Amino acid sequence: MSRRLRRLPAIVLPLLLATTLVACGDDDGSDSGSGSTDALHGITITGDVGKEPEVEWDGELKVDKTATEVVTEGDGEKVAEGDQVSAHIWIGNGTTQEKAYSTYDQKQPESVQASNDLSPVFKDAIIDRTIGSRIAVTATAADAFGEAGNAQMGIGNKDTVLLIVDLMDKQVVLDGPEGKEQPAPSWAPGLITEGDKVTGLDFSKAPEPDRKLQSATLIQGEGDVVKKGQTITVNYLGQVYGGKKPFDESYSSAPASFAIGVGQVVSGWDKTLVGAKVGSRMIIALPPAWGYGKDGNPDAGIKGTDTLYFVVDILAAS
Repeated sequence: MSRRLRRLPAIVLPLLLATTLVACGDDDGSDSGSGSTDALHGITITGDVGKEPEVEWDGELKVDKTATEVVTEGDGEKVAEGDQVSAHIWIGNGTTQEKAYSTYDQKQPESVQASNDLSPVFKDAIIDRTIGSRIAVTATAADAFGEAGNAQMGIGNKDTVLLIVDLMDKQVVLDGPEGKEQPAPSWAPGLITEGDKVTGLDFSKAPEPDRKLQSATLIQGEGDVVKKGQTITVNYLGQVYGGKKPFDESYSSAPASFAIGVGQVVSGWDKTLVGAKVGSRMIIALPPAWGYGKDGNPDAGIKGTDTLYFVVDILAAS
């Protein structure tokens, strides 16, 4: 998901992982599987899958290539390429032996698509593994995050990294909205579409915004109700009132996943998407107080007086 929709800066975990998960690298030299007896270099990992791991370091972690080991073998379904999985991720600095980040601190797993586009650090820990597994990866910071390391996690480019991935479950992600169409409200702009994809908004017949938070369901989904704290997967498009083109959208790339109702996205999304049903297409109008406030978002061309309109297709929730 673009940082444009986030109220928080790039320290937010999903945005950091966007860099991690597509880091450069290849598989050459990687060890994998529980048969890789030296993968953990003396590190002991204990605890149940689904609870934050307890890590005992055996001094400074020194590695020059990526190695993967199954700590706990799950008995769930095997993860195939293209699957969307819910995973807890623990990251430690192998040089300082300190925790750098953990989704357990947020009490919310991360939603990750199993793809050959993942960096080798994550690819071998996810694809062809079984749900319920705990997988550990040791790597250089360069292999995990790129040549610069990850300063926001306190990991320098010469450090080493321990990553622990708990595969919690597989998610069913819809291809598009599914349900009964509903009449559009009078305040809503028209949708410009190509099939199920929204490519823009037409404000030619839309009234001036009234600076109130507005939301309506254009397609009533038939799935579960979205609850606060869940990770949802959506396609979305955002456009300023009267704007000629979107300032951000996901339809041309890939759906976005994030925790809802907990401050990871602009407050208007937290307010309106909790309580909606999976499969729904929502139209939302966000006045500045529910979007980026009086400062707006200059990087996205959004002024502090702009009302933002979004179409959001809710494809999954877990």
